[in-house]
Amino acid sequence: MKYEDAIKKYDPVLGIEVHVELGTATKMFDAAPNSFGVGANENVTPVSLGLPGALPVVNETAVEYAIKIGLALGCDIAESCRFARKNYFYPDLAKNFQTSQYDEPIAFDGSLEVELEDGELITVEIERAHMEEDAGKNTHVGGSGRIHGAEYSLVDYNRAGVPLVEIVTRPITGTGERAPEVAAAYVRTLRDVFRALGVSEARMEQGNVRADINVSLRESPDAPLGTRTETKNVNSFRSIERAVRYEIARQATVLEAGEQVLQETRHFHEETGETSSGRVKSDSDDYRYFPEPDLVPVEPSRDWVEQLRADLPELPAAKRRRLLEAWGFSELEMRDVINAGLLDVIEQTVAAGAEPAAARKWWTGEIARVAKQEDAEVTTLVTAAHVAELAGLVKAGKLNDKLARKVLAGVIDGKGSPTEVMEAEGLEIVQDDGALEAAVDDAIAANPDVVEKIKGGKMQAIGALMGPIMKATRGQADAGKAREMILAKINS
Repeated sequence: MKYEDAIKKYDPVLGIEVHVELGTATKMFDAAPNSFGVGANENVTPVSLGLPGALPVVNETAVEYAIKIGLALGCDIAESCRFARKNYFYPDLAKNFQTSQYDEPIAFDGSLEVELEDGELITVEIERAHMEEDAGKNTHVGGSGRIHGAEYSLVDYNRAGVPLVEIVTRPITGTGERAPEVAAAYVRTLRDVFRALGVSEARMEQGNVRADINVSLRESPDAPLGTRTETKNVNSFRSIERAVRYEIARQATVLEAGEQVLQETRHFHEETGETSSGRVKSDSDDYRYFPEPDLVPVEPSRDWVEQLRADLPELPAAKRRRLLEAWGFSELEMRDVINAGLLDVIEQTVAAGAEPAAARKWWTGEIARVAKQEDAEVTTLVTAAHVAELAGLVKAGKLNDKLARKVLAGVIDGKGSPTEVMEAEGLEIVQDDGALEAAVDDAIAANPDVVEKIKGGKMQAIGALMGPIMKATRGQADAGKAREMILAKINS
């Protein structure tokens, strides 16, 4: 069934579990380094490997980061909470259970306001945010890259024990046809919160943030919740949207055939935009949780929690509202900036001295165009300081937009700062009134018919004189000054 038909007949309900890897120096329960990109099995200790007699110790910084996340999401912070053992066959956790939090999470009962691209606000209720450890990584060699059909599997324990916070929503209802967009916007908003707090690099391409997307359908908003599926470890915003769309269409097809949706985990395939069956989804009872006997309860003092609350940085939503007012942008202009991921770099450019409108113009215009052409990240081409300097040269009358684009190209090519490129390539607007006057005189003398039109009141004909003037000055004439000279000479 097509998505459009499915959404007309069924009411989608979402549930999203987001895992964020915390940017601590060491792992959740041992002193092994928490770093990305090293050789396989280098960041391990006896605790990481689950060796007999190795005992865990809670990472205090990880607890601090978890509390900050909870506070940013408006959650209550538990006065006492504890870890539990989640018993499940983890080939990439050598001790064969995961240390997590079950019925006593560190943060609970919160909410997050999510802004969609057209400015509509959706409030997503947060059930809990709890601490746990990550599993390692399995590499299945041969076949399709999955365990079925592989010749053998390799296990890397570097990630085993990396501190995680898992944020679990309550059922997200009432989204209708916008369910895919809401899901992606929610995870994007969380990613921005993590970065603002400084608790994680939150780079989805490195797996710092991963989303498990639960989808179910029901016949109407008044009907009981349907059977859900959970698409695991979706790690890009585009993939989140595609996974939700596909699951809604797939489940509608199953229901229309008179069959039942199976409660299961599913895998998302980037190349096709489809999901495939993983395993029958377990409920919490199947994991046989019991309190972790090797760890004492975590009891953050109220003074510490309130100090962390007082030290929270400005969060993304509040920052956007403040800058919208300070910069004088329209709602549409601000949404374009946000959707392009350019808010921070434009703020840096304004802080470096540029006017907000000029900063927005350069980043969303010429720089974005070059980035698209070169298939590069916009913010990697040039620095905020350089853009502020370029805008300053334009404002000072040393460059016009055409010359500024040439200067920008030189900066992107690594030829130096805007001022250095302008001076080295002789791109500064002609300030010599004598040279400009000579170019104006030549243009007037060579185009008597145009001069007569201007004298007759056809002021738009001045454009025909500007071409030769710009050619004579290599595009470096001050257009405003040249126009004034033309009119003064013709009317004298």
